[in-house]
Amino acid sequence: MTSKIVPLTADLWPKFEDLFGKQGACYGCWCTHFRLPPAKRRENDRESNKQFIRTRIESGPPPGLLAFEDDRAVGWMQIGPRADVPEWNNAGRGSAPLLAEEAADPAVWAISCFFIRSKARGHGLTHRLVAAGIDFARQNGALTLDACPMDLSKDSRSIGLFVGSTRVFEKAGFKRVVERKPGRPLMRLAI
Repeated sequence: MTSKIVPLTADLWPKFEDLFGKQGACYGCWCTHFRLPPAKRRENDRESNKQFIRTRIESGPPPGLLAFEDDRAVGWMQIGPRADVPEWNNAGRGSAPLLAEEAADPAVWAISCFFIRSKARGHGLTHRLVAAGIDFARQNGALTLDACPMDLSKDSRSIGLFVGSTRVFEKAGFKRVVERKPGRPLMRLAI
């Protein structure tokens, strides 16, 4: 079995679509939660979300990384400049930037979302995605990489883990910079 992690480009849409399945990953989100304002999310359905992310992928640059085992996509990590995920920057969120100007700074990036195929969970894939993401961010001019993971989850299948586990980011060298919401630290890595 061979594995690789690559930027998600338009030609990989069928692999991404297969990974997310008919439901669109987390309740039809299609990884649009941090991209769309709440009112738009409420009016959208899974098909609208699917079309939104497809258009975003086709327009480039890659909005994240896709992990493969052989020729099958088994994991996804949304990563890019904070400006690409505007809802992640809202002042009321634990993920809000430390300084308001960081929301638009092309050198300040964020890892905001994961989706791992159920059979691929528990094998270190999230760790590998974060490591690849650090390299991807560095290669694309990022100087800072943020994350806002969960400290604890009652269940490793928790839907809340779409933001990742604090432990994964600690092992990758991220440091806690602020905790605005209990158990959801904003973590940062200087790259």
